[in-house]
Amino acid sequence: MTLAELNQALKAIGYPVAYSHFVDTQQSPAPAPPFITYREAYSSDVMADNLNYVGVSNIQIELYTDRKDPAAEAAVQNKLKELGLPYSKTETYIEDEKLFQTIYEIQLIGG
Repeated sequence: MTLAELNQALKAIGYPVAYSHFVDTQQSPAPAPPFITYREAYSSDVMADNLNYVGVSNIQIELYTDRKDPAAEAAVQNKLKELGLPYSKTETYIEDEKLFQTIYEIQLIGG
């Protein structure tokens, strides 16, 4: 799976989606929660013979909600399961933004 394919799959959930962050301007304000961002956090490529043999991208998918939202979390988790993408999950509350952030970490291999 590529990042473009992941983007389309996340959009199918029905929430606004952006790579890294939404541009917040007067013409285009950031969306109201829930919304999703994703980014390539780091790589864990498989190496052989002193070369990057297989690309492994570690992706963070971030769900932002204004309250604990089990239905929104289930929507993301069900999409990842549908795509056959195992994930780990962490959650935090961002006091300054008054938002819950749920981070799903996945790996894209060879994409």
